[in-house]
Amino acid sequence: MDRLGAADVLIVSLGSTPGLRRADDELADSLRRAGASVALTRAEPPAPLPTLMLTDLAWARAARTTAARMLAQLRGAVAVIYSSTTAALLWPRPGVVRFDAVSRGNRPGRHGLWQRPLERRRLAQAPLLLPWSEGALLELPGAPRPESTLVLPVPIVPSAPGASAGSGADPDPANGEAPAGSRPRDIAAITYAANPSKKGLDRVLSAWRRVLAARRPRAAEELVVAGASAPELERAGLIAPGEVGVRAVGSLAATDYRALLRRARVFVCAPRREDFGIAQLEALADGCLLVTNAAPGPYAALPIARALDPRLVGEDLAGSLLTALDDPAPDYAERARVALAPFGREAADRLVARELLPRLLSEAL
Repeated sequence: MDRLGAADVLIVSLGSTPGLRRADDELADSLRRAGASVALTRAEPPAPLPTLMLTDLAWARAARTTAARMLAQLRGAVAVIYSSTTAALLWPRPGVVRFDAVSRGNRPGRHGLWQRPLERRRLAQAPLLLPWSEGALLELPGAPRPESTLVLPVPIVPSAPGASAGSGADPDPANGEAPAGSRPRDIAAITYAANPSKKGLDRVLSAWRRVLAARRPRAAEELVVAGASAPELERAGLIAPGEVGVRAVGSLAATDYRALLRRARVFVCAPRREDFGIAQLEALADGCLLVTNAAPGPYAALPIARALDPRLVGEDLAGSLLTALDDPAPDYAERARVALAPFGREAADRLVARELLPRLLSEAL
């Protein structure tokens, strides 16, 4: 077997969602900026399976395979970061575990019968835990030692200069178009629904239909649904063929999705549980108002949304949407920019350089 060069850190990326892949790329880049040599390997996606128990098993086996292969090829000592508790369940050797949530919270009942006890053992064996948020830390079983944990949020940054100004569409200055922030937003509302049930798309659509009924003179306004296609939503009975006021755009490249955010006035969601809320935080970074419910889970965007405008957080999604569209707080985007400072790339780089990398290099991981 060919052997690769030495690496300080190996990141084993589950990469089962776009958000997880972006989070792993950001961590690798941050470690490199801190001076580390980083290898990142991604698990091969398994075939779809009918239950969460089987799905997690398949992903855990795929993560073990890619981790073992990379460890056999890398020369010298290497610290291993398993990205997600699922990636760590069948690890070939102990390492750091980074996670947005634990199965204790997002795999209740029969969905996590084998994952939860094994996860507890892996978390106890890990020399360091890297939760994405304080909320994820609070969901850990038992009371982890402070010296064995480091909260490390995923960096959230505007996707274009001026995108957080709150009024602009997205054009690319490199193509001779006006900068973000210089044109009115032409999409009334947007949502992300790669997992429609978990994201509460049924509740979002119900609220949007009520909004359209109350705003007939402006019925041309639309809700853009990203992450799911129209045929998928029609088969699930969530939208009618050719439904007025709803446009499903399917799965998009990150650049195309963020371009839509920069054109949208409101990001609306109604998750049944939220493990972090990357989509909501990105929407805030790109100047959207956030309309959401108070979902359980380590929902990092929820306290920010409440502080920015409590009128937009609650179970009355239709009422909150109408408020966001007709009576937005004039300084919302600027306050959102300030609130997102702890999630910035510079803040993450400081944590990685000052706290994470020294621990990775000094401990026998």
